[in-house]
Amino acid sequence: MTNEMLRAPAEVKYAEELDWLESVDDGPKPFSWRLSPKMVRLFILGSERSDGLDREVSQKWFGDRSFVERSIVTLASDRGLLLIGDPGTGKSWLAELLAAAISRNSTLVVQGTAGTTEDHIKYSWNVSMVIAKGQSRESMIPSPIMTAMERGVIGRFEELTRSTSDVQDALISILSEKYVSIPELDDDNIVFAKPGFSIIATANSRDRGVNDLSSALKRRFNFVRIPVVSNKRSEAEIVRFRTVELLRRHQIELEVPPTLLDILLQSFADLRAAAASATSDDEKLESALSTAEQIGVLEDAILHSNFFGDRTLRAGTLASSLVGSLARRSPEDLAILNKYLHGVVEPRSKADGGDWPEFLDGGRQAIATLS
Repeated sequence: MTNEMLRAPAEVKYAEELDWLESVDDGPKPFSWRLSPKMVRLFILGSERSDGLDREVSQKWFGDRSFVERSIVTLASDRGLLLIGDPGTGKSWLAELLAAAISRNSTLVVQGTAGTTEDHIKYSWNVSMVIAKGQSRESMIPSPIMTAMERGVIGRFEELTRSTSDVQDALISILSEKYVSIPELDDDNIVFAKPGFSIIATANSRDRGVNDLSSALKRRFNFVRIPVVSNKRSEAEIVRFRTVELLRRHQIELEVPPTLLDILLQSFADLRAAAASATSDDEKLESALSTAEQIGVLEDAILHSNFFGDRTLRAGTLASSLVGSLARRSPEDLAILNKYLHGVVEPRSKADGGDWPEFLDGGRQAIATLS
């Protein structure tokens, strides 16, 4: 079934593993949860030898255990969960894994944008049915959030701070009262949330000031702040995990040399350090330099090597992908990358050798092409 989907949701992708965990789970389950809190944590963070399971459960999200545990505890209460952090820190992926493990459905999602309206989180109407038969529950189109309420499962709201204050205010009554009124109907005009319903929202910390959350809405959420991964070992694990998935999804047989992965990690660490010491925005790359962007650079290099190269990942291709992915402003970003190549990569290539000289040449050629 996953071969028929461009991107299978977590509950489909890990269906066999979730079925097995459910079959061996004898822990207490809150409300309508499919797995106990301990099994939800184990599904997300992976199994350890001390768990005493008959099979290994892979780790799917890389981060501090306490963030996952606090998220699970919040969802076991009657409060909403707000995952907040910089772009690329894995907020949406964690939200999807939580919904998949708890409800076996992570697709009840509202995407917050400037165009999101109250209808998107409550309900709308099938116009043709309304004209033919009038307004009724049959002609009503429930939102993903209302569907989650009716089923007693997890609903998700992506990029909450991207939506307007009217939409955010509509969430307050849902989170506090746990029902939605339908004033257009005379009968059966209230949808009550079933036990197990909750909302996982995500917010980008860089969007602060776009549509700030009201104090009333903040009180309805427990905040879990997801920091940027700064540990090189943890970041390497994330990149390797995503790379294996990428190769499997594209059915590509291509080896990623550990030395090139080290170069990618070191380059992002260098650029982050330069951004931290910059005195103005003009001296910083527009990119957030997140782990997700690292994965994007590596994915671009792998696909280029597979389709237009000799199916061998090389340092020059990696450098070209890095410049092409991170140079979003011209000439500002190109100048920053050029300074990095001359000031950091060139001395390192002379001192350390290895793949660094080819990485330097590939970066220079990419900058020259874009300039």
